[in-house]
Amino acid sequence: MKAAVYYGPEDIRVEETDLRDLGKNELLIKVKACGICGTDIHIYRGEKGSTAVTPPVILGHEFSGEVVEVGEGVEHFSPGDRVAVDPNIYCGECSYCQSGKKQLCRRLNALGVSRNGGFAEYCIVPAANAVKMPETVPYEAAALTEPLSCCLHGIDRAGISPGQKVAVIGGGAIGLIMTQLALLSGASSVMVSEPVKKRRELALQLGADRAADPVHETVEADQFDVVIECAGNRKAMETALKAAKRGGTVLFFSVPSPDEVLPVRPFDIYEKELTIKGSFINPSAFLRAADLIAHRRIKLEPIITHAYPVEDIKTALAMQSSPDAVKVLIRFD
Repeated sequence: MKAAVYYGPEDIRVEETDLRDLGKNELLIKVKACGICGTDIHIYRGEKGSTAVTPPVILGHEFSGEVVEVGEGVEHFSPGDRVAVDPNIYCGECSYCQSGKKQLCRRLNALGVSRNGGFAEYCIVPAANAVKMPETVPYEAAALTEPLSCCLHGIDRAGISPGQKVAVIGGGAIGLIMTQLALLSGASSVMVSEPVKKRRELALQLGADRAADPVHETVEADQFDVVIECAGNRKAMETALKAAKRGGTVLFFSVPSPDEVLPVRPFDIYEKELTIKGSFINPSAFLRAADLIAHRRIKLEPIITHAYPVEDIKTALAMQSSPDAVKVLIRFD
């Protein structure tokens, strides 16, 4: 099969690879669409993913496809099923898994990070990690179940109450999903701060009450009950802390560079009694994300701006890093 194999920093090669034999309780998926995530960009540049990366490995952890074969012991899937795949595989035995915090699993594995993933024509996945999707859901939208589920976990962490004012700092794919989820959570208003005009226009189309250009506009200080940071740079993080009102919550959701350092005035946290939270992957949120997509409660198609065949993986990775793109997919016909 054809696959994009990661060998190390800035070294990804499209080549023919062999599939191993299908094991017990596993599915063979014919991949139809796979999103490029910020984590893929970090890994491509030689940085850490959600867990350790050991090349060579096929990247791609946001994907959907068609079941073509089921392994021994699989009861609830059949060839022809349309599925989205949760990439995260937990040990179930460590103290975090045993205490309801499986996202912090000591032995976390992930398809497309530590195991072969969706930048390939076929992928073998645990049946427990697949969720059936209706035929009415396009494969492209189904592939975004994973980032949507991560955003759902973030929204859970943010704890938005009906009537609260929310700011989203960063209007890329994640920020645009967060905007919609904040509105579904009952936010009375959502402001999106984003320097790229096309993304600001998308934010307004998707329900934001206001879209501000941080290059020319200063985000109001001390105005928002909940601030969700989705940009991954120091300026955005500093803005998030300033924008939160007294008693507010700041969610750092983005994946910054591991070397990024944020200067913080602890007195501001004390005086404003801020709650500062992080959010990591998608524990127990994948089924909810799939239901939101299946029932058309979230708009994903407008976020998808570019699609490439796997042969153009380097072009696709470069495009995902460009302000011209919002969400880039690898698509298999």
